[in-house]
Amino acid sequence: MTRTRPLPTYFFGVYHWRERLRRIALSAAVLFVSVGAFRRGGWGVRAVAAVLGLGAVARGGDATRRLCSPPPWTLGRRKYDALGTVLDVDDANRVLDVGCGSGRSLVGLAPHLPDDCRVVGLDTFDDRIILGNGPALARRNGARAGLDVAPVAGDASRLPFGAGAFDAVTACRVTHDLPAAKRDAAFAELRRVCAGDGTVGLLELPITPDGVDDHEAYWRRCLEDVGLTVQRVTTVDRPTREGSYVAIAATPQG
Repeated sequence: MTRTRPLPTYFFGVYHWRERLRRIALSAAVLFVSVGAFRRGGWGVRAVAAVLGLGAVARGGDATRRLCSPPPWTLGRRKYDALGTVLDVDDANRVLDVGCGSGRSLVGLAPHLPDDCRVVGLDTFDDRIILGNGPALARRNGARAGLDVAPVAGDASRLPFGAGAFDAVTACRVTHDLPAAKRDAAFAELRRVCAGDGTVGLLELPITPDGVDDHEAYWRRCLEDVGLTVQRVTTVDRPTREGSYVAIAATPQG
């Protein structure tokens, strides 16, 4: 089922803001000192100051550019459309999105979800990485995409829901961030809360543990190890970086 609606403006938070701001502040301080040394020093000091100043400008400029990268108002739909095409959610009444953050994955999947389904977005809602990462933003972005979203704060490795509570369970670009000690538990939880005739959808980056080269096989194995049967797989090239996203649909039934 495809939703037809005007494309609204979204805000998905500012990514890696603390790290970027620290780099910008340090670069500004180095540039300030370099300018002072260039004005007062001899030719040798000026040469060193010029090199340091140019380096600070380059580093600070790159941090400034990356501060809002990806831009907080844009959405790369191709990867979410890839997951939507492999999912079987036409009749889903209750959908859980694990790691929804500020709502980017909710908006990305919205065109593929039934109009009357209820969506729960779970996240730790920690703003140390994404400025603005909170339940209110996830709910607002979901509503702008036409979804009735109920945000829930929780841990992916200990989902606060009953067994078989959802017709579809998705996890978009989140499991690679989980500590290794929690990753297996998180996949088991995706399986546990998915209804017997439901679907688990995974969208992941080409990021795997050291020594693992085939990321598609790795993420398939993570699903299969908890008793899920992989039904459909597709990949999408990343437009600005090497490697591809992998989108996988799996079911509890064989």
